[in-house]
This record gives sequence, structure tokens and C-alpha cells, in this order.
Amino acid sequence: MSIQWFPGHMNAAKKEAAEQMENTDLVIEVLDARLPEASCNPLVDELRKFRQRPSLKILNKIDLADPVATAAWKAYYEAQDGVTAYPMTTKKPADVARIPEICQSLAPHRGVPTKPLRIMIMGIPNVGKSTLMNALLKKRVAKVGDEPAVTKTQQKLYLGKHIVLVDTPGMLWPKIAMASDGLMLAASHAVGSNALIEEEVAEFLGNLLLERYPHLLTARYGFKTEGLDGIAVIENVAARRGFRVRGGDFDYEKAAHVLLHDYRTGALGRISLETPETRAAALAQHAAEMAEKARIAEEKAALKAEEAMRGKRGT
Repeated sequence: MSIQWFPGHMNAAKKEAAEQMENTDLVIEVLDARLPEASCNPLVDELRKFRQRPSLKILNKIDLADPVATAAWKAYYEAQDGVTAYPMTTKKPADVARIPEICQSLAPHRGVPTKPLRIMIMGIPNVGKSTLMNALLKKRVAKVGDEPAVTKTQQKLYLGKHIVLVDTPGMLWPKIAMASDGLMLAASHAVGSNALIEEEVAEFLGNLLLERYPHLLTARYGFKTEGLDGIAVIENVAARRGFRVRGGDFDYEKAAHVLLHDYRTGALGRISLETPETRAAALAQHAAEMAEKARIAEEKAALKAEEAMRGKRGT
């Protein structure tokens, strides 16, 4: 499964961001701390590296993420050239208040009357970028909502006298190739509901929780997890919550929605959907799958060419 969800305004946002990058000193990319790489738009790094701009990767929503995984992600990003990582939550004003100081340290040649520090804030939909903007400026300047693609136009704002912020719409890339990335983004509400089947996303989440956080399922819903799979997790949620449809069958759709909601709100506990280690494994598996597909395609093409040659020879 690959998710393709690239509304028209996102294509326009990409073009505007590319144009604005030339006049930018620093790029802030807001990531979801629960799935940093899956929520990291490759287009952002592509644009900023082309212009050689430093990056502050904000690992947002750490109050919802596994703290051990967050520490590993911070080390992972800070090992990269030109990247600084900052784990935080917009729920803590002190976390937000540190951002201007960090930005100034990353571009010390800017931030004076004759050379204001120009910052572009980027990120995929629903990672908390608009909430961060409002918290930074201490007023409502960006529309906030628990739905992807709330911000749809670029806007320029001023943080103090010598810092200029350019807020960009949440922007996904045209095709999310890795199935696990698409499912993690869907589970975390970063893609629109029209791009997925909620029950399939909940099954994926159930399987991941069984593998890494089975104790949280037991603590939240009261059932044992041994021998279960993602489908059985949803059925057990339905059984424990009394979700049934007419005729007595489990209300699978409602139970799937509850599981996703409990993850998204933190009711299940602090959960990270990926770590640097699981990311490396997923990338290796994806590369192997692509290589196998390429091999099969080459074999089919060679066979087709051979059959065509036989036809020409009349054999």
C-alpha cells in the first residue's frame, strides 16, 4: 500500500517554499516525536540542502512519545551535518520560549536591525506547526485544528524586532512509498481520512502495539495480549467496551476508531511508532523489496524480448 494525498494547495505550497528558501537563513521543521522520520518531508531537506541552510528539527509532542525513543532520535539527528534537534511540547511555555534563542545561536550573523533573522517554519499536516506559531507569537495567528491541511497559505510574521517568521502550509510529498510510513502517518492523523481505511490503520497500530507496548494495551483495556494479532486487538477493545451492532456482532468500526483516538490523545500512554533502529530495518526491507521487484521486471522484459525475437525468426 502506498498513500497518495497531495491536494492542489500543497503543490502551490511547494513552489512558494522553493522561491522563499533563497531569502531564508534557517529552516525550522516541525516533526511528530512519535514518528520523526515518517513525518519528515524529504522535500524540506531537498530544498534547504540546495541552499545550504541550517535546520532546527523540532521533535514536537514529546508528551505523547516514548522518552527513550525521543532521546535516540535527538542523537540521530544531531549526528547529521547542519542539523540541530530540539525535543519539546507546545504545552510547556518554557519549551516554546527557548526557540528564539536556539535559532539565534544557529545563525549568529543575523538578528540585528540591518540583518533580521529570516526563519521558515515547515512541516507536514497536523504535527502542531500552527499551535507552535501561536505559542511563539503569543497570539492566534494560525488556524489550529485536529485535521490535516488546516493552514493553506504562506504568511510572514514578526517575532520581536529582528526575527521574521514565514509560516508555510502543511505539505506532504506526492507519493508515500513505504507502506509503514503511510500507516504511521494515518494513525497519527497526518493524512486525510479520504486517503485510508480507518480499520486497516487500526489493525496496523494494534500489531505495532502488540510488538512494542503490549503492557499499555492491557493497562488501558484490561485484556491479555498473548497470541493476539491486530484484528484481535480491535475485537477485544469492542468486547471490553461493549461495542456491538444489531445482531450481536462486534462493532469493529467503532472499536477501531477508539483505539486510534486513544493513541492520538495519549490515553494509551507514551508511544513512539518508530525508533532509529526500526527505521533502519524498514528501509532495508523496502530496498530489498524494490530490488526484487526490479529483478522480476527485468526477467519479464528479457522474456518478452526473447519471445519477440522468436516471432520474427518464425520459430
